Amino acid sequence: MSEQDQAEIRLEFAHLKQEHADFDAAINAMMATGCDPLQIQRMKKKKLALKDKMMRLEDRIIPDIIA
Repeated sequence: MSEQDQAEIRLEFAHLKQEHADFDAAINAMMATGCDPLQIQRMKKKKLALKDKMMRLEDRIIPDIIA
């Protein structure tokens, strides 16, 4: 994988990490205000999907080394 590819993946990873943190803050605010539980659950699913994308990107950056 080229350096440019890795840089693009790292940039996307950073963007997803920020978005994940934003979802976390939004969920906490929604829970504090007593928002609709169904809406909170949807936000949590989106947050989990972002975490899955982050894990896939991380796997592409850090290759598995078979010992």
